[in-house]
Amino acid sequence: MKRVNAAVVMVCVLSASTLLAQAQAPAAAPANPLWHEQKVKNYLPHMTSPEVADLLTRTDMVILPVASLEQHGLHGPIGTDFLSGLERAKLIAQKTDVLVAPILFPGNSPYHMAFPGTITLPAETIQLVFFQAAQSLLAHGFKRFLILNSHGGNASISQYVVDRINQETGGIAVELDDAAQPFRMRATRQGAPGFDRHGGVSETSRSLYLTPNLVNMSVARTAPLTLLPHLQKMLPEVVAGDPTATRVFLAEALKAAATGKGTSTKDMTATGVWSALDVKAATAERGRDETEASVNAAVAFIERWKQLRPLGIK
Repeated sequence: MKRVNAAVVMVCVLSASTLLAQAQAPAAAPANPLWHEQKVKNYLPHMTSPEVADLLTRTDMVILPVASLEQHGLHGPIGTDFLSGLERAKLIAQKTDVLVAPILFPGNSPYHMAFPGTITLPAETIQLVFFQAAQSLLAHGFKRFLILNSHGGNASISQYVVDRINQETGGIAVELDDAAQPFRMRATRQGAPGFDRHGGVSETSRSLYLTPNLVNMSVARTAPLTLLPHLQKMLPEVVAGDPTATRVFLAEALKAAATGKGTSTKDMTATGVWSALDVKAATAERGRDETEASVNAAVAFIERWKQLRPLGIK
């Protein structure tokens, strides 16, 4: 009989043991191949009811992002405002205990309706949804509401929600960016001066930092602005920061086609980008700086409010 090499015998034994163990082990559970989210602290959709109850022992504050679903040029996702506001809120909640409760995707964006994918809701609907959501959260014990508006067209709606909560409920509400403004440090990176609003360099930079895989910079393009003559004449003063010029400019510009003002997005830009700057100048580094400045200011305000009104005061 031939002698069998001891090493070969050992390999065979180990292989057999491995196969036996694999046969006895339970099969891996099937998983949705599209699911890639990781659980985020203080983010309501990811939390269990007991986790919310535990958070209430540490805070009575909740951030309600007010957003939109609207076109953002050739390169930005329809959900830019919703995603940017939500991600900013989540970053804030990692630095200070506060619940993040996204309620509604769309906002008020009638002037973007010439671009496919935009969804707009009436102001009355939006404010009612947020007000009623706040009433639910009040019933659970949350008392202080931080309204985080991530779409300029919702500014008056957000302020109305704040006012309704303060005037009609036992809750206390503020518009977060306004409240955080005194704590805000200027971002270290400054871009070229110029008119730069919807879908432009600043907003695209923030998206490149917050949601990088959703921005397609290979097709990014800024079309020439086609403003009405009196608005075009006013533009240098707006860029210079003149508050009156800016106020009256925005009161007239970027309005629904049905108003007859001739200032819908499609009237002023073929690509949907409302900027005089080259959107390809956007960078994730600039987006990070702007986001961190905003997040840190919000955290500083929240911490100060917690000092002024400690948890537990009725």
